[in-house]
Amino acid sequence: MTAVSMFAGQAQALEGAISDELLDRADFWTALEAYTYAYPLVTMEYTRRVMSNVTKPAGTKAPMGQLARLRQYPDASFRDVTAPNADTLYTYGFLEVTEEPYVLNLPDMDDRYALFPMLDGWTDVFEVPGKRTTGTGAQTYAITGPGWTGTLPDGVTELKSRTGLVWILGRIYCTGTPEDYEAVHKLQDEMTLVPLSAYGTDYTPPEGKIDSSIDMKTPVREQVNALSAVDFFTLFCELLKTNPPIAADSALVEKFAAIGIVPGQDFDASKLDVILQKRLPQIAFARMMLHFKASDGDFEDVNGWSYTTKTGLYGTEYLQRALITAIGLGANRPQDAIYPVSTKSGSGVLARAYKGSEKYVITFPKGQLPPVDGFWSITMYDAKYFFVKNPINRYSISPRQNLKTNPDGSTDIYIQNESPGKDKESNWLPAPEGKFILMMRLYWPKEANPSILDGSWSIPPARKVG
Repeated sequence: MTAVSMFAGQAQALEGAISDELLDRADFWTALEAYTYAYPLVTMEYTRRVMSNVTKPAGTKAPMGQLARLRQYPDASFRDVTAPNADTLYTYGFLEVTEEPYVLNLPDMDDRYALFPMLDGWTDVFEVPGKRTTGTGAQTYAITGPGWTGTLPDGVTELKSRTGLVWILGRIYCTGTPEDYEAVHKLQDEMTLVPLSAYGTDYTPPEGKIDSSIDMKTPVREQVNALSAVDFFTLFCELLKTNPPIAADSALVEKFAAIGIVPGQDFDASKLDVILQKRLPQIAFARMMLHFKASDGDFEDVNGWSYTTKTGLYGTEYLQRALITAIGLGANRPQDAIYPVSTKSGSGVLARAYKGSEKYVITFPKGQLPPVDGFWSITMYDAKYFFVKNPINRYSISPRQNLKTNPDGSTDIYIQNESPGKDKESNWLPAPEGKFILMMRLYWPKEANPSILDGSWSIPPARKVG
């Protein structure tokens, strides 16, 4: 069964959303492909707007061309990015390198685990300096745009982006203790980011300008999904001018001219059918979510955990790229991190969505904790992939909680709304009263057996026990 026919069959189950007549129209499928193709670039732009709409770095935000330094783990109020990480301290920033490169300096990390993936406007991770790839010594890079040519100072390594928009999304592992916070803060403060023209000078970045029209409260995904098809494609065409398609995209992009999308030109809304203008965003997003269940080999499903090794670099897998953007913007390459997700306990017809009013246990047999060279954790999210407020302010669980082992050497993780008791709280991942989602993070997964990368290690199920 082709991807199109598979979706067509499932889409008809979306109550009243798609008529048979619509499914038979070529412009419908073209518009659907265009929306899916464009979704990451539009989402990145909205994320950039929200996260850079400040006059100076503060908390989770920083003006364009400057670094934000997250000083503590996000809490349940954090809404800037879906599926946030509660295991590392982020240091990140959005850049526009169309006109001029930026120079990033990384200090000596003293063997601490860290990685600094750089995403282009389409969410591809085009470079990943860090412990796995380049070690933990001091490093200096010039991030250049697609049309830049020039000479760099000695000791500066060029990293070329195919787009003008770049997101540096650095992560430094931190145990969360006051002492370790202080050590990581020092490393963050030693990181610098300056325009190439200011490199080697006593540079003071200009203040950012506040755009009062930007919605700073509504989550980015909701803002993007609420755009009309015309507004969505109008912005997309504007972004294409500095974030061009690659050669591999050309055959697909040529088809988009039929609905008013031509790279380098403004969107021609007159070519997009009125019915599509009304229905397209809802249908296209539903298709992305269906891909999570209906993908052909893009996701594994083991013991109730779904995961993919197709993140960070997507090639022409546009639907996969759009889905990862929607549920985990900023995802790493699989060699750096795998993100298994579990939404239900049990399997087949007996599978039921997790509810915090019930109790679950994940048991790792002796010697079978997640095999990683970096670190692992399990994070609790609500149904919209955001953190869950709880009495002990714990959003993820990992070895840094000093997990207790059972007499037989196994390790139990207790997942429930109420405390399992003081003697077990070190192994407790608090859940909301309603539905929730679990996500495991395996940073720098081992490549040799046992490994999640080749399926020689499997995550145990979350068993319902009460």
